[in-house]
Amino acid sequence: NPRSTTRSVPPPFVNAQPGKASKPRRMGGGKDWSRSEGEHSREILPGWIREIMGPMFLMTSTPMFIMVVVHTCHKFGGSLLECLDYMFKNPAWMLPFSKKSMWMSPIDPEAWKMIGSFMIFELMLMRIVPGKEFRATMTSTGHIPIYKANGVQCLFISIITFIALGYCDIIQPGEVYDKFGEILAALNLFALIFCTFLTFKGHYFPSTADSGSTGNTVLDFYWGTELYPRVLGWDLKQFTNCRFGMMYWAIGPIAYAWKQYEMYGHVSDSMIVSVVLQLVYVTKFFWWETGYFCSMDIQHDRAGYYICWGCLCWVPAVYTSQSFYLVAHPVQLGRPLALTILLVGILMIWINYDSDRQRQAFRRNTKEKIWGRTPDKIDAQYTTTDGSVRHSALLASGWWGLARHFHYLPEVFAAFCWSVPALFHNFLPYFYVIFLTMLLIDRANRDDARCACKYTKYWDMYCNKVPYKIVPLVY
Repeated sequence: NPRSTTRSVPPPFVNAQPGKASKPRRMGGGKDWSRSEGEHSREILPGWIREIMGPMFLMTSTPMFIMVVVHTCHKFGGSLLECLDYMFKNPAWMLPFSKKSMWMSPIDPEAWKMIGSFMIFELMLMRIVPGKEFRATMTSTGHIPIYKANGVQCLFISIITFIALGYCDIIQPGEVYDKFGEILAALNLFALIFCTFLTFKGHYFPSTADSGSTGNTVLDFYWGTELYPRVLGWDLKQFTNCRFGMMYWAIGPIAYAWKQYEMYGHVSDSMIVSVVLQLVYVTKFFWWETGYFCSMDIQHDRAGYYICWGCLCWVPAVYTSQSFYLVAHPVQLGRPLALTILLVGILMIWINYDSDRQRQAFRRNTKEKIWGRTPDKIDAQYTTTDGSVRHSALLASGWWGLARHFHYLPEVFAAFCWSVPALFHNFLPYFYVIFLTMLLIDRANRDDARCACKYTKYWDMYCNKVPYKIVPLVY
């Protein structure tokens, strides 16, 4: 599944010994060089499905689905089922060059103006806004990624600038909603060209030794050929994942609320709750952005269609779909229900944040108390690809003692809280919750497979101590 963001981390561990650099691996024969042997050992689908047909299906179906989101809200009264029913009864609608195609123009000048100005503004902020230097975890090749930790500042500057420009009538925020189909079509074209460039760059002029090819052209394009691509000093994954995808997740809902006000003269309490919770979540993300630099999205997933197209196209379309739906389908919840949803949502976001905070605190000091007690841990060791032995400590206390990936649970509940203000008239507002649930279950399984291969018997000891994967006492 195309990914965003988004926000996951493997079970917490602390690297105590830096290892020697090793050469990047290049594998053919259908093995993805960027994945661990543990993941491959637990895959049950044949390689030709997993590495050719699966990626091809996703790369043809996901661009189509983001257009379905727009048409569902603009033309089918918010009913995803009606939109899909029409699509399958009129297959020519899916063709890009038919007269009544679902595909909007990818060369709309206004759409490109919005996209270009947003990208340039965010690239400029990445460079000029001050921030502390952050060094992420050393890779197996000895590379240490370095970032400028200025995410929160850039977020507030972006939001304030967007609202100020709209208030002064310099821009029309509501046009983001009106032109969203053209924006997504243009983003899709840009993302496909961008991913082609990334594939070529990883093959011929990678930024670091953490690069290589699987020998499979389809998989190289889909999964990526480079882990840390940079151009002119800009980290491209930081830009696509954080400063475009996640930043739009803050700006987009504000634009949709603005459009609802233009249409009805007020903003519904359902829209307010949904937008506020998403803004709180995105703010939490940027507050924790340095932790994200040490997560699976950055340290494991390569820069290809899978993650870069996802952050450029899937995140704007799907992650904001609840507030996009609410523009033309306002719901008045009433103060008690609206306040209840808001408070529960904020609590879920806080629990998600606090679990990540516990992990980071444990990384800094394995003896720092958690919930008033000395943390329970497993002292583990593992061998790197160059034969070096390193030591780690696996945390089994606090939130991480409840389940190995407990932090996924409040994340799903938080997503439900900013979706449920739409109530239950249509399915579309809940698509993201269902997608996120499947995504996080898949990540939990992948994380467990990688850690089982990496830590061997120590991982078995950890699983015995923390037997549940996501939901305590259930799963």
